[in-house]
Amino acid sequence: MQLFIGGACAGKRDAVIARFPAAQWWRLDAAQPFSDSQQALVANTPLIITGVLEWLGVALERDDNDALRQQWQRDMAALCQRADELNAALIMIASEVGRGIVPMEPGQRRLRDLNGWFTQDATAQAEQVWYVRHGLVMAVK
Repeated sequence: MQLFIGGACAGKRDAVIARFPAAQWWRLDAAQPFSDSQQALVANTPLIITGVLEWLGVALERDDNDALRQQWQRDMAALCQRADELNAALIMIASEVGRGIVPMEPGQRRLRDLNGWFTQDATAQAEQVWYVRHGLVMAVK
């Protein structure tokens, strides 16, 4: 898996399109589990996953951070394994939200925490991680 991370309008999408012009796109659905992403995998076709922050927003209703992390770690590992079996490059685009002003509202602060944990787990699973800022792409792993 490759992870592209950066702030809003930083150029992540353009960087991914330039590298994977023939890829399929899959937007995470807030109402579905992360594991449903496997249905979008096609043999020998890159899959780009977007919508992480919005998908995590649904998790605000739950109060079990450890269970959430364990579930998405399992789902991500299974997705990566299936992508390898199908020879399908897996690319995830995630938003960096930890560098700005910390929101006053507790739910928004928790969303930042969930996003941070998710991207840490994605980084651990990823073979390559790219940080995108101002349209510049820097390899960080």
